[in-house]
Amino acid sequence: MKTRLREAAVVLVGVCLLAGPVACGKAAEVDKPSGPVSGEPPRIGVLLPDNNWRFYHFDKPLMAKKIRQLCPECQVDIVSADHDIATQQAQMAAMITKRANVLVLDAVDSRSLRAPIERARRAGVHVVAYDRLAEGPISSYVSFDGAQVGRLQARALLRAMGDKARTGQIVMMNGGETDPNSAWFKQGALEVLRGKVRIGKAYDTAGWRQEAANANMSAAIAALGPGNIDGVYSANDGLATGIIAALKAAKVAPLPPITGQDAQLDAVQRVLTGEQTMTVLKPFRPEADNAAAMAVALARGKDLKDIAPRRVSSPTTRDIPAVLLTPIPVTAKNIKETVVKHGLYTLDQICTPKYASACAKAGLTHTAHDEGESPR
Repeated sequence: MKTRLREAAVVLVGVCLLAGPVACGKAAEVDKPSGPVSGEPPRIGVLLPDNNWRFYHFDKPLMAKKIRQLCPECQVDIVSADHDIATQQAQMAAMITKRANVLVLDAVDSRSLRAPIERARRAGVHVVAYDRLAEGPISSYVSFDGAQVGRLQARALLRAMGDKARTGQIVMMNGGETDPNSAWFKQGALEVLRGKVRIGKAYDTAGWRQEAANANMSAAIAALGPGNIDGVYSANDGLATGIIAALKAAKVAPLPPITGQDAQLDAVQRVLTGEQTMTVLKPFRPEADNAAAMAVALARGKDLKDIAPRRVSSPTTRDIPAVLLTPIPVTAKNIKETVVKHGLYTLDQICTPKYASACAKAGLTHTAHDEGESPR
């Protein structure tokens, strides 16, 4: 019974995200922005879930730079919660006390941050949901189309499996249950996978932790047999790292097709060598830029209709103004046109001596315009 209820909740979140104005809680309260405190410059707080490679090197500097470009007078506070719910709750409380006008929030746990978001609204503080949609009275939202991420991953997996997709089976390694994006990715993947391939085992990976994915994959290998796994749907690159380690420990060779997401450097290199089939690039600059534009507009008391034309709904709030960006699949054939062009990495960063032969095979050689635009 609990499993059925959990599955129903997953479907509800996915439908709410995609359907827009549907009955998934009350409509978003669009009250007038409070605007800056008289005589003080606008204050914008940015709350990131942790300080990993992505947030440290991309989201944090990109967002800070864009906010200052749009609003030189704005005060900007950026903090990381080290993936701890209580820490992020305390950080929100502190920023509300400092009389922030807007908070850009990438929630550690979308449900646990609902009460602080409600307190922020009562205090006249707008909350922009960043990357994942938290519950509560969110003022706006920016992320990538999660269902499309799942579809891209699933299509690539089936293509890589070829004829084995008809007779074989896969392991499905989803993200954490507390992350609504995980349900969104899963929904999109299942749209493609259902009826096309047998799912031998499926897991929700606690906290998106690599070690949890490794343990889950080891359990799947023990249950299905090391020779009976023909593909692995991995929701992101961190999970893929744990999955590959478990397969290698079980001496599975060659590795089955494995998907990913986030275009981490080690994953891009695995794609080059064939250890990972693909990853999904979500260019960080447009996401950070849109969040900054929303935050500045709200801090100045402006409307978001020209910035956020879409509408999404969470389990608690309907019709949230949103920007949903387009994810990009990355394979060994298009690394230069994707991650290099978008400025995530240079060819020198990707093609270290260890990967020189793989880079040569993929045609990754320098030209005058190969380095892309620096994300910083």
